[in-house]
Amino acid sequence: MKIGFIGLGNMGAPMAANLAKSHDVIGYDTHAAPAGLTLAETAAEAVQGADVVITMLPNGDILRAVAAEIHPAMKAGAVHLDCSTVDVESARAVAAAAQAAGLQAVDAPVSGGIGGATNGTLTFMAGGPADAFAKVSPLFDIMGQKAVHCGDAGNGQAAKICNNMILGVTMIATSEAFVLADKLGLDRQAMFDVVSTSSGYSWSMNAYCPAPGVGPQSPADNDYQPGFAADLMLKDLRLSQMAAEAADADTPMGQAACDLYAQFVETEDGQGKDFSAMLPRFEKRRRS
Repeated sequence: MKIGFIGLGNMGAPMAANLAKSHDVIGYDTHAAPAGLTLAETAAEAVQGADVVITMLPNGDILRAVAAEIHPAMKAGAVHLDCSTVDVESARAVAAAAQAAGLQAVDAPVSGGIGGATNGTLTFMAGGPADAFAKVSPLFDIMGQKAVHCGDAGNGQAAKICNNMILGVTMIATSEAFVLADKLGLDRQAMFDVVSTSSGYSWSMNAYCPAPGVGPQSPADNDYQPGFAADLMLKDLRLSQMAAEAADADTPMGQAACDLYAQFVETEDGQGKDFSAMLPRFEKRRRS
C-alpha cells in the first residue's frame, strides 16, 4: 500500500516509521522531519498516487487548510485518514470535503501517547463509512493494538473527547483524594490498595497513579515528565466543552476540569508537565 503521511511530530513520526516497515510511506512536515523516512517537498507531492493519506495535525484549522491543499492532489477513491485530535465540526467538514472530491474519509484520533505511537500499541477511535474503515484497518493493526468503529464521520472525535473528559475529571478526583488521605494520616500505599480494588477503581488510579512509588510505573515516578502533557489534556477538555456547547449538553464536571487545567497550565507551573502533576499541585494548596 502506498501511504502519504503529513505531520511528522512526536506522534506522527513513530507512527509513520512503523508503517514504513511494511508499506511505501512518503512523509511531509512543515518543520524538520526525522531521519529514516522518505520525504516530499510539499504536502501535495506527498499524497500523489497514495492509496491512503494520513494526517496528524495540531488543530482543526490546520487540518482544514491541509485538506484543502491535498484533496485536489489525491487520486480518486483514496482514503484520507485523519488521526489528529480536533473539534467534531472540523472532522465532519473535512469528511464532507473529501466526499465532494471523490475521496473517502475516516477520522481516527488516538489514545496511548508517544509510547503507544512508538511501540505500535495505540487505540484508534474511528468515524466514517464502514468500507473506508475496512480499507484502513490493516494500518490500524500496524500502528496500534485496537481500533473501534464508532459510526459516522466525526464520531471518532466524539469518542476521543468524551473519553478524555472522563480522564481529566478522574485524574483530578484521584489527586484530590490522595492529598486528603495524606492530611488524614492515611498511608498512600494503603490508600492505593483499598481504592484500586474497590468502587473507586479507575484507570487514573490503577494504571497511571499520580502518586510516586505507588502502583505501576507512571510519569509520577519520573518527576512528572509527560507521557500525556497537561496542555494536551487542556486542549481535549476545551474540545469537549466546545462540543457540549454545540450539542446543548450539561457537563459541569467537564467544565470544572477544563477550568482547573487551564489554571494549572496557564497561570501556574503545569506547562510541560504530565497531566497527573495535578497531585503535587493540590499538595501545595489549602482549602479556600
